[in-house]
Amino acid sequence: MSLALKTATSLVVLLPRPKLSCLSLTRTVVVPLHSHRPAKTLIRTTTPSFQSIVCAPMSTQQVFHVRDKIELSDTEKSIFDRLLATLRHFQLQTQLRVAGGWVRDKLLGKDCYDIDIALDNMMGAEFVYKVKEYLLSIGEDVQGVCVIECNPDQSKHLETARMRLFDTWIDFVNLRSEEYTENSRIPSKQRFGTAEEDAYRRDLTINSLFYNINTDLVEDFTKRGISDLMSGKIVTPLPPKATFLDDPLRVLRAIRFGARFGFTLDEDLKGAAACDDVKDALAAKISRERIGAEIDLMISGNQPVKAMTYICELTIFWIVFSLPPVFEPDISDGCERLCISFLDTAWNLAHLLGDSTFTAEQRRLTLYAALFLPLRNITYTEKKAKKIPVVNHIIREALKRKAKDAEMVLDLHRASYKFLSLIPCLSSAEDVQIVDRDWMTDLIDVPVSSRVRVLTGFLLRELRDFWCVALLISTILHPIDINSTEDESSQLDKRRDLFNTVENSIIKLGLEKVWDLKQLVNGKDVMNALQLKGGPLVKEWLDKAMAWQLAHPSGTTEECIEWLRQTNSKRIKLE
Repeated sequence: MSLALKTATSLVVLLPRPKLSCLSLTRTVVVPLHSHRPAKTLIRTTTPSFQSIVCAPMSTQQVFHVRDKIELSDTEKSIFDRLLATLRHFQLQTQLRVAGGWVRDKLLGKDCYDIDIALDNMMGAEFVYKVKEYLLSIGEDVQGVCVIECNPDQSKHLETARMRLFDTWIDFVNLRSEEYTENSRIPSKQRFGTAEEDAYRRDLTINSLFYNINTDLVEDFTKRGISDLMSGKIVTPLPPKATFLDDPLRVLRAIRFGARFGFTLDEDLKGAAACDDVKDALAAKISRERIGAEIDLMISGNQPVKAMTYICELTIFWIVFSLPPVFEPDISDGCERLCISFLDTAWNLAHLLGDSTFTAEQRRLTLYAALFLPLRNITYTEKKAKKIPVVNHIIREALKRKAKDAEMVLDLHRASYKFLSLIPCLSSAEDVQIVDRDWMTDLIDVPVSSRVRVLTGFLLRELRDFWCVALLISTILHPIDINSTEDESSQLDKRRDLFNTVENSIIKLGLEKVWDLKQLVNGKDVMNALQLKGGPLVKEWLDKAMAWQLAHPSGTTEECIEWLRQTNSKRIKLE
């Protein structure tokens, strides 16, 4: 019977008799529906779907809802049906297993579109071409067939074949067993492995589960993947130190999954992650690109504060966010905890303001900017004796993120200080004038009553859509009146109210989309009006013209040009 036509069976776990007092288990004999092989003795859980399973009697630990069967979507049924039909068409004895994250997420009742299929007796490319041949034989289109070659320099140690089925990308690899050299993540020996060997070489037990497409069964070769999923534990299949020394990036993956699912890091795992040997290996063996990719997933995830807290607790903060050899001033002890405190405030404030306030990209860069706020005044010197913020080094070198990410975070740090000088004016119902301003000091031609609008307008034109992010950062930095009886929630409410007040003032000034404002005059107009031949003076006068335009929102082009002539004439006379 085709998998696409049958209903999902109860979750069946390929295990010997495990000693799991937390589960109600019955022994049963299940005959695989897609083959005529002898029946296997299996263990089946008897709990209903979505029922909480307590894995430790009389325990108060958190429990997690785990489905007792994998429910396939219509698209997944169609995909797996085509793959099984390929096996039948070519009379192949290959076992097809979906590996890792898809199995985990489906058991947790989460959607997952990342389908990785492991083959037990052939390379991924060989099978993909057979699928292609079968699809063409039944008159179906074939999309996106490609082979991604091994590339150790990019940490790609296994050939992967890829194709698109029913608008879903599927990756195909062979089951493998790998051995590594002492100081490298490039496998020194690689061969076809068994499903059990493949399961044990994975990072975490919850990621070592397989879904056997041939038999419609979940396979747990480590004998604890299901139970760790139920009890919410982050555990390695093999001893954690050996697992981390084989691939130190697994430390960050353990942190990321622990934070993402709200799972608890195993104590032995934490001890191994924090030991000097593993920390040295993380610093020496793993490319900065891979470290940065993991951190980006944490920052973009659902629990960035928890992830960064784990990084701090495991004493790898300065390994991950490595600094240049020489910088000034010195970083105070406990600075990493202050970084996380700023991150926590930004995360909570962003949620308090509403998820619709920021896009995903704005939220990601908000959190980076908040995390590195305590480092904003620390610099290092380049070869050309130019002082550069260490935040630039962390983002571009330690994490190997895009240059534009570093530039935006630095812009947000600088802009937040400009906003700080504007907040008293924008948040007050009274006519408060700007004090202690060290930017745009040449506004002598702008009426005093219009200077707040002009300065705010220029700042927003510089930041564009990210002005709300800079406002949030400056709101975190802005001192607020704190009553000794107030808790953190009350303080957060005050910062939210301050943000909303300033935002409303900006909207009342008509500046919320000021970067879309078309300038009344252009460079040619300036040159004609002031008889200039070009050069930096044109840019200076264009800025003055924009300042006049912001101060006179109803002004016309003719009025602006006349003001330029009069102002220039006055200056010539003074000279």
